[in-house]
Amino acid sequence: MSSVVQEKGKIVVYCKGAPDYVVKNCTHYLNAAEQPIKITDDFKHTLEKKLKEFADGTLRTLLLTYKEDNTLKADSPKDAIESNLIIIGMVGIKDPIREQVPHAVKQCFEAGVRVRMITGDNPETAIAIAKEAGILETNWVKKGPTDYTVMTGAEFRTFVGGLDKDDDNADFVKNLDNFKLVRDQLKVLARSSPTDKYIMATGLKQLHHVVAMTGDGTNDAPALKKADIGFAMGIAGTEVAKEASGIILLDDNFSSIVTAMKWGRNIFDSIRKFLQFQLTVNCCALILAFAGAAILKESPLSPIQIPWANPIMDTLASLALATEPPTDELLTRKPYSKFENLITPEMWKNIITQGFLQIVVLGAILFRGNSHPI
Repeated sequence: MSSVVQEKGKIVVYCKGAPDYVVKNCTHYLNAAEQPIKITDDFKHTLEKKLKEFADGTLRTLLLTYKEDNTLKADSPKDAIESNLIIIGMVGIKDPIREQVPHAVKQCFEAGVRVRMITGDNPETAIAIAKEAGILETNWVKKGPTDYTVMTGAEFRTFVGGLDKDDDNADFVKNLDNFKLVRDQLKVLARSSPTDKYIMATGLKQLHHVVAMTGDGTNDAPALKKADIGFAMGIAGTEVAKEASGIILLDDNFSSIVTAMKWGRNIFDSIRKFLQFQLTVNCCALILAFAGAAILKESPLSPIQIPWANPIMDTLASLALATEPPTDELLTRKPYSKFENLITPEMWKNIITQGFLQIVVLGAILFRGNSHPI
């Protein structure tokens, strides 16, 4: 980010940004006496060493620079503004990880959910933060050129070939085979752009995965909309990001995503319980009503009795199943496939078995109940 201001008759440029990018446009630095000194290889080596120290301490770094240039005009090109800069200093900013995050990440892994960190930080900072959050193992080191656990945005875009459009004008990843390698290994994507998040969401959906994406900036909106479910930050998020998302985290806390996942699984299980119960009792009622009308020449339930039976048979039991609170045990199993049937073979077995037993008991009461009067 650069700002051009006029101070006391002088035109001054102030520029700040990632050190590894901004230093390329610098020619001098200020010493302790505030005198500009020409940058040497020794200075660059010292800067790189200090940058690594900051990154290993999970600090996000900014290089602060300036220059005076009275020849600049309002229509001066960017290259002219951001050149021949003088380094003022470098600062490290720490955004502490919340206490709940490592436990939430661990819960995600136990629940079969892959957590990937996509950030604009440099690789060293991203790796340090990922280790602190539990996304990377604390003893992780890159094993070689075929280790895609940690990548930069530029490497990722080049490796997967970027995006293209099909005949229906839908986006798809060009090199899907390489993307599969990334999918299986990638945990941290550093120095990334919003385009990388969109490519990631597109490729994962192309491989039929369920994708959840978080974001807070306006540039994150395409990725949030592309994902199956987008999580926007309620405090730090922009209105554009919120509009593109399906869920807004009011506390900007990653652990809230785990809570949402737990409730989602609980609701899905409740729907299955409801369907299993309803199919069982209604099939039994239908069969008994038909058999009674065919054999006894009258329905076992009169029209007046049916409205009274429904609240007991359907409403109260359904409410009991639908209001069951979620438990942490829901996060200890693998997620369901997006192509899995709503009614599973196990459910059909329960429906048939329970239905048969109920029909036998109720049939005996219906047809043989009056054979031995008291």
